[in-house]
Amino acid sequence: MTTTNQELAIAATGLRKAYGDKSVLDGIDIHVPVGTVFSLLGPNGAGKTTTVSILSTLISADGGRARVAGHDLTADAQAVRAAIGVTGQFSAVDGLITGEENMLLMADLHHLSRREGRQVTAELLERFDLVEAAKKPASTYSGGMKRRLDIAMTLVGDPRIIFL
Repeated sequence: MTTTNQELAIAATGLRKAYGDKSVLDGIDIHVPVGTVFSLLGPNGAGKTTTVSILSTLISADGGRARVAGHDLTADAQAVRAAIGVTGQFSAVDGLITGEENMLLMADLHHLSRREGRQVTAELLERFDLVEAAKKPASTYSGGMKRRLDIAMTLVGDPRIIFL
Protein backbone atom coordinates (compact mmCIF):
# COMPACT_ATOMS: atom_id res chain seq x y z
CA MET A 1 0.00 0.00 0.00
CA THR A 2 1.32 3.43 -0.92
CA THR A 3 0.99 6.07 1.78
CA THR A 4 0.52 9.68 0.74
CA ASN A 5 1.76 12.65 2.75
CA GLN A 6 -1.82 13.34 3.86
CA GLU A 7 -1.93 9.88 5.48
CA LEU A 8 1.36 10.44 7.29
CA ALA A 9 1.57 11.62 10.88
CA ILE A 10 5.26 12.33 10.33
CA ALA A 11 7.03 12.76 7.00
CA ALA A 12 10.71 13.68 7.13
CA THR A 13 13.10 13.52 4.23
CA GLY A 14 16.82 14.21 4.32
CA LEU A 15 16.95 15.70 7.83
CA ARG A 16 20.40 16.99 8.64
CA LYS A 17 21.87 18.53 11.76
CA ALA A 18 25.45 19.38 12.71
CA TYR A 19 27.08 21.04 15.67
CA GLY A 20 30.17 22.72 14.31
CA ASP A 21 31.96 20.12 12.21
CA LYS A 22 30.22 17.22 14.01
CA SER A 23 27.35 15.83 11.92
CA VAL A 24 24.73 14.25 14.20
CA LEU A 25 22.05 13.64 11.53
CA ASP A 26 23.09 12.97 7.99
CA GLY A 27 20.00 12.76 5.80
CA ILE A 28 17.52 10.75 7.88
CA ASP A 29 14.14 9.83 6.35
CA ILE A 30 11.14 8.94 8.52
CA HIS A 31 7.63 8.17 7.32
CA VAL A 32 5.06 7.32 10.00
CA PRO A 33 1.49 6.55 8.92
CA VAL A 34 -1.40 8.04 10.91
CA GLY A 35 -2.68 5.70 13.62
CA THR A 36 0.55 3.78 14.13
CA VAL A 37 3.09 3.41 16.89
CA PHE A 38 6.64 4.09 15.73
CA SER A 39 9.83 3.45 17.67
CA LEU A 40 13.10 5.18 16.90
CA LEU A 41 15.86 2.91 18.18
CA GLY A 42 19.61 3.15 18.10
CA PRO A 43 22.77 3.31 20.20
CA ASN A 44 23.82 6.33 22.24
CA GLY A 45 24.82 9.14 19.92
CA ALA A 46 22.75 7.87 16.98
CA GLY A 47 20.67 11.07 16.79
CA LYS A 48 17.39 9.91 18.35
CA THR A 49 17.02 12.87 20.72
CA THR A 50 18.13 15.30 18.02
CA THR A 51 15.53 13.89 15.62
CA VAL A 52 12.73 14.19 18.19
CA SER A 53 13.91 17.70 19.11
CA ILE A 54 13.68 18.72 15.46
CA LEU A 55 10.28 17.07 14.88
CA SER A 56 8.88 18.71 18.01
CA THR A 57 10.21 22.14 16.92
CA LEU A 58 12.63 22.49 19.84
CA ILE A 59 15.58 22.91 17.47
CA SER A 60 15.79 23.51 13.75
CA ALA A 61 17.26 21.18 11.17
CA ASP A 62 20.18 22.30 9.04
CA GLY A 63 18.70 20.58 6.01
CA GLY A 64 15.88 18.42 4.75
CA ARG A 65 12.13 18.75 4.94
CA ALA A 66 9.59 17.58 7.49
CA ARG A 67 5.87 17.66 8.08
CA VAL A 68 4.24 16.72 11.37
CA ALA A 69 0.45 16.31 11.55
CA GLY A 70 0.34 17.69 8.01
CA HIS A 71 2.14 20.93 8.94
CA ASP A 72 5.53 22.04 7.66
CA LEU A 73 8.01 22.33 10.54
CA THR A 74 9.54 25.53 9.26
CA ALA A 75 6.56 27.34 7.77
CA ASP A 76 3.98 26.39 10.41
CA ALA A 77 5.83 25.48 13.62
CA GLN A 78 3.00 26.81 15.81
CA ALA A 79 0.49 24.43 14.18
CA VAL A 80 2.93 21.55 14.74
CA ARG A 81 3.20 22.49 18.42
CA ALA A 82 -0.58 22.61 18.73
CA ALA A 83 -0.87 19.09 17.31
CA ILE A 84 1.77 17.32 19.41
CA GLY A 85 2.46 16.27 22.97
CA VAL A 86 6.00 15.65 24.23
CA THR A 87 7.07 13.61 27.23
CA GLY A 88 10.81 13.80 27.69
CA GLN A 89 13.12 11.20 29.11
CA PHE A 90 13.07 13.11 32.38
CA SER A 91 9.83 13.89 34.18
CA ALA A 92 8.25 17.34 33.91
CA VAL A 93 6.28 16.73 37.12
CA ASP A 94 6.59 19.47 39.74
CA GLY A 95 7.09 17.66 43.04
CA LEU A 96 6.16 20.71 45.13
CA ILE A 97 2.50 20.60 44.07
CA THR A 98 -0.05 17.81 43.97
CA GLY A 99 -0.68 15.54 41.01
CA GLU A 100 -4.01 17.27 40.45
CA GLU A 101 -2.36 20.69 40.53
CA ASN A 102 0.21 19.52 37.96
CA MET A 103 -2.65 18.46 35.70
CA LEU A 104 -4.58 21.71 36.21
CA LEU A 105 -1.41 23.69 35.43
CA MET A 106 -1.16 21.86 32.10
CA ALA A 107 -4.84 22.61 31.44
CA ASP A 108 -4.12 26.31 32.06
CA LEU A 109 -1.11 26.18 29.73
CA HIS A 110 -3.40 24.73 27.04
CA HIS A 111 -5.88 27.57 27.64
CA LEU A 112 -8.69 25.21 28.65
CA SER A 113 -11.60 26.77 30.52
CA ARG A 114 -11.69 26.10 34.26
CA ARG A 115 -14.59 23.66 33.78
CA GLU A 116 -12.96 21.83 30.87
CA GLY A 117 -9.61 21.71 32.67
CA ARG A 118 -11.18 20.12 35.74
CA GLN A 119 -13.09 17.65 33.58
CA VAL A 120 -10.01 16.60 31.56
CA THR A 121 -7.94 16.39 34.75
CA ALA A 122 -10.49 14.14 36.46
CA GLU A 123 -10.77 11.88 33.41
CA LEU A 124 -7.02 11.49 33.01
CA LEU A 125 -6.38 10.93 36.72
CA GLU A 126 -8.97 8.14 36.59
CA ARG A 127 -7.55 6.69 33.38
CA PHE A 128 -4.02 6.56 34.82
CA ASP A 129 -5.16 5.22 38.22
CA LEU A 130 -4.01 8.33 40.09
CA VAL A 131 -7.27 9.44 41.75
CA GLU A 132 -6.22 8.26 45.23
CA ALA A 133 -2.90 10.11 45.03
CA ALA A 134 -4.21 13.21 43.24
CA LYS A 135 -4.30 15.44 46.34
CA LYS A 136 -0.84 14.39 47.55
CA PRO A 137 2.40 16.19 46.64
CA ALA A 138 3.90 14.64 43.52
CA SER A 139 7.21 14.33 45.39
CA THR A 140 5.61 11.49 47.38
CA TYR A 141 4.79 9.48 44.24
CA SER A 142 6.73 6.37 43.27
CA GLY A 143 8.77 6.50 40.06
CA GLY A 144 6.02 4.69 38.15
CA MET A 145 3.33 7.03 39.46
CA LYS A 146 5.40 10.07 38.43
CA ARG A 147 5.81 8.58 34.95
CA ARG A 148 2.05 7.95 34.65
CA LEU A 149 1.35 11.52 35.82
CA ASP A 150 3.88 12.86 33.30
CA ILE A 151 2.18 10.99 30.45
CA ALA A 152 -1.26 12.09 31.66
CA MET A 153 -0.01 15.70 31.64
CA THR A 154 1.09 15.22 28.02
CA LEU A 155 -2.44 14.15 27.09
CA VAL A 156 -4.18 17.20 28.60
CA GLY A 157 -4.08 19.07 25.28
CA ASP A 158 -5.49 16.06 23.36
CA PRO A 159 -2.49 15.86 20.99
CA ARG A 160 -2.79 14.07 17.66
CA ILE A 161 0.84 12.91 17.90
CA ILE A 162 2.76 12.04 21.06
CA PHE A 163 6.52 11.91 21.34
CA LEU A 164 7.61 9.76 24.28
